[in-house]
Amino acid sequence: MIEKNMIYLILLGCMSLYGGEGLEYQGVPMKVTNGDGKEKTILVKRHIPDECAKIPITNETVWTGNYANTKVPQACKSTFVHTSGHLQPIQLDEDIETYGELEVLAFIKDMKNNNRLMLIDARNDEWYEYRTIPGAINMPYPYFQDRTLFKEEFEYAMKMLDVKILKDNEFDFDNAKTILVFCNGPWCGQSSHMINALLEIGYPPENIKWYRGGIQDWLGAGMTSMRD
Repeated sequence: MIEKNMIYLILLGCMSLYGGEGLEYQGVPMKVTNGDGKEKTILVKRHIPDECAKIPITNETVWTGNYANTKVPQACKSTFVHTSGHLQPIQLDEDIETYGELEVLAFIKDMKNNNRLMLIDARNDEWYEYRTIPGAINMPYPYFQDRTLFKEEFEYAMKMLDVKILKDNEFDFDNAKTILVFCNGPWCGQSSHMINALLEIGYPPENIKWYRGGIQDWLGAGMTSMRD
């Protein structure tokens, strides 16, 4: 059963990265005027070279390596792999705050003296074990999105969040913790999958914060990470 669940986790992770095409890939036609005054139509879209879409999406692929001007010291460079994925909106729900790095840092500071706050890494465990934000707890999004398959994991996660399970699809959120959820980056849907699953069962949106930038923006800003 454990092996079956692990395979399912990996497949779901891939689905979140390689989902169907959206507006970012279809593009938006835009008329522009060149310097010589001639008008032409260009397609504004996300450009992912074919060879980039075929690379394996692993920790070593996504988070290893640097690039910049050759004169820039190696220690000053950060780079990220282009992956298919799907760009996430800036706001998932009108009642859910979207955080940047400073807000995440303040949340971590407050969390030290407030056990009602929890920083959650929604990625599958192989990502979490490779690198994460200090203080984060791993709660893979499939535990919530597919809670019937991951019944024990879901129940344990609800207990950690101080949510009482009354019976199937009925919950007591009176003491629900305030959570800050993140995943790999603006192109990663794992955190939004988790948040949407929580909203579906009635988790208070005012108790959910979202770090859209995730690990990509965190590392790009030079922030400390665990398991470097």
